[in-house]
Amino acid sequence: MSAAPRPLPSDPASSLNGYAENAGITYPDDRPELPDLLELPLAERCGLHDRGEWDDRKWAEQNETWYSVADARYRAVTTRRTPSAGTPLIRVGVKDTIDVAGLPTSLGLRHYRHHPAATARALSRLAGVEELVIGKVVSTELNIGVGSGCVNPWFPHIDPAGSSTGAGVSVAAHLCDLAMGTDVLGSVRWPAGHCGTVGLRMTHDPGLLHGIFPLSPPMDAVGWVARTAEDLAFLWQRLGMGSLLGSAGRPTPARYRIGVPANVRDGSCAPEMLETLDLVGAALADDGHDLADLRVDDELWQRRGDAWQLCARQAWDGYRQWRHWITVPVHESTEQALEVGARVTDGQYTEILDAMHSCRQRNAVRFGEHTHAWLLPLDPSPPPDLRTSRPVATTIPAPGEADYDRRIGYTPIASFAGLPAVAVPARLSRVNRAPLGVQIVGPPGSEERLIELARRVQRRLKPPDLRPA
Repeated sequence: MSAAPRPLPSDPASSLNGYAENAGITYPDDRPELPDLLELPLAERCGLHDRGEWDDRKWAEQNETWYSVADARYRAVTTRRTPSAGTPLIRVGVKDTIDVAGLPTSLGLRHYRHHPAATARALSRLAGVEELVIGKVVSTELNIGVGSGCVNPWFPHIDPAGSSTGAGVSVAAHLCDLAMGTDVLGSVRWPAGHCGTVGLRMTHDPGLLHGIFPLSPPMDAVGWVARTAEDLAFLWQRLGMGSLLGSAGRPTPARYRIGVPANVRDGSCAPEMLETLDLVGAALADDGHDLADLRVDDELWQRRGDAWQLCARQAWDGYRQWRHWITVPVHESTEQALEVGARVTDGQYTEILDAMHSCRQRNAVRFGEHTHAWLLPLDPSPPPDLRTSRPVATTIPAPGEADYDRRIGYTPIASFAGLPAVAVPARLSRVNRAPLGVQIVGPPGSEERLIELARRVQRRLKPPDLRPA
């Protein structure tokens, strides 16, 4: 029989040390307050700079002071560089599976790196943004390994999760302001949600994937993490991120029509997650938007597990092509994930790809003129507590597992259909004080609308100001 879990403190902000001790985490003894310039919202920071009221020297000094302790504590940065012009006003971190000229790419492996001659297309297409990159941030091994070595800054008892772990942790830790990751089945949305930040998966666009390590090319998508939806909206405009869509984007309506899939109420979703969904729905209704129940068609809903199988098979196929580059064994969890893919037959693989093509042709019908977005829980259950839960053996759920329906979750809905989605934290769990969030999913090219909806949610619910203590 396992020991009873220790009681949780009522205030995570005042009890970070207690969380760390319970989770077996040791931090450095010195715990300086976050420097004042790093605390400023991005719009305020840039406004001071643009008016000539910014102290570049103080900014650089505070960054150095904070980095020296925060990176030791949270371990989110793999390679750091200081741009020749000094610490940039907006600091960008890039996942270590995305190429940046002048920085090594290690793919989350302990004994591998290559030195790219060119920067990934999705980053280089943003004029001037490459100059803002302060370093590479942690990825799990080959995007599919278990564990990253990072510590969740605000919730150290919660696994940051997802292959873009370093993106969520580095932003939550104020080591960077924007992190670029990749989202295949939730790899940006989970770390963002589990760290109390905001994560955006962009529309699937093969043209943006050049220079990015492929895991599952039909589902791979560029993703971004920012501390708040307000920051993400500001960065979207200031950095011209909408240019990646190939258009000026869609007009932002004053009143949104939002569908709430009733499928999540069929038994797989935990009460706390449904409460969170209802809380956000009520906030959006109070903000003047129209919410209506709907059912996601079985062609998409029942394919969530197939999305995992497709990812596993393509990871296995890719590994067979380039494993001769890896000179040491991969982690046991990575091997087990690859083995799941090896068991997917050619017939199953072809059938899933055909179903995906058919599914994506129906995106226009699913949304049309009557629905701007869907509102879903981020996951069927709250993030597991590291102090009491048993770690999973592999990141890839296999059919037949006892908790298979829970593990496949809801994030593959956007992935299988190639849709954009934004993860927004909404409140803290009553059970273990973990951040609980929702995801807002929209039709292709609707990123700006999704960010605006995330802003409205956070303005209404006023989530706590999450930052390292």
